[in-house]
Amino acid sequence: MDEAERAFHRDMVNGGEVLKREIGYSPTRFNQMVARHGGIAAARVLLRGPDASDGFTTLWEHRRLDRSVEAYVLLPWYENLFTEEERRVAKERLQQHGFDVLGFLRAAEQSAPPWSEGRDK
Repeated sequence: MDEAERAFHRDMVNGGEVLKREIGYSPTRFNQMVARHGGIAAARVLLRGPDASDGFTTLWEHRRLDRSVEAYVLLPWYENLFTEEERRVAKERLQQHGFDVLGFLRAAEQSAPPWSEGRDK
């Protein structure tokens, strides 16, 4: 497992903790999927679904799509972990819910993790 894979998994675990603390939402089923299969596999399952998950809807209702799996999948330093199709689904789902994908990505670039510098695209 490379650094990007470990970091994505950590982000999925930490995201659940942040959501519980900040908006009182505990993504129990998602946390179980991450624990059982890992962050990347859990993300892929959610992206395969025809519709947004219940957790995605909850994040949308709380205006926290920045903490969604879909948003993390689009981060440039995780680009090589997902297929073009998975990234397309993530972007489309976010845009359909009024999320400013480009603004999110611009802001994220300001705090890119040190390990991502010089990454292959």
